[in-house]
Amino acid sequence: MQAEQGTVRIVLIDDHALVREGLRRIVEEEPRFVVAGEAATGAEGLRLALYAPCDVVVLDLSLPDRSGLEILKTIRSARPAVPVLVVTMHGEEEYGVRAMRADAAGYLTKESAGDELVAAIRAVIAGRRYISPRLADLIAVHVAHSSREKSHGKLSDREYEILCAIGSGLTLAEIGRRLGLSIKTVSTYRSRLLDKLQLESTTQLVRYALEHRLVE
Repeated sequence: MQAEQGTVRIVLIDDHALVREGLRRIVEEEPRFVVAGEAATGAEGLRLALYAPCDVVVLDLSLPDRSGLEILKTIRSARPAVPVLVVTMHGEEEYGVRAMRADAAGYLTKESAGDELVAAIRAVIAGRRYISPRLADLIAVHVAHSSREKSHGKLSDREYEILCAIGSGLTLAEIGRRLGLSIKTVSTYRSRLLDKLQLESTTQLVRYALEHRLVE
């Protein structure tokens, strides 16, 4: 999987230039690690992850044009030998279990990246998973209670993503711009959420997301 002479080629996918700069500096503190490419959008990130020579993909879940979870699944399906390490602003409660179910090799919050990113990359290129103790506990709870999963656990990834966005206070138009969807499509998803969660209003969706700690 790795390039010659032990070099580990890493692709960074994050829409914030300052964050990518910070990640690059952390990564390149390890002599063997080389940033082979960077992308600010999901489309460009997919192109790099699928076709550029790389050994690890570092992926943010919040991108302006594509669902990070969808990108994760596409990369894992097309290039199963390339581990994907999720580094995101979202806490483990929000997307951690879903990311690991989608076959992420590891999950880090951006707060912990400064201390843990190099160790996480070392772990995933060695074929191990890298998760925090908190996420390990959440996964254990998820497995133990899968037969009586909460209502939001049965949502599709896109429905879950839109629920979290609504819970964060974004308008339908803002959600549409972020995910590359029309307002009509977002509105349709909102209606599905109300039906599946047996709620009656956007306010109740926001309250649901907060009560279940799906958003900060």
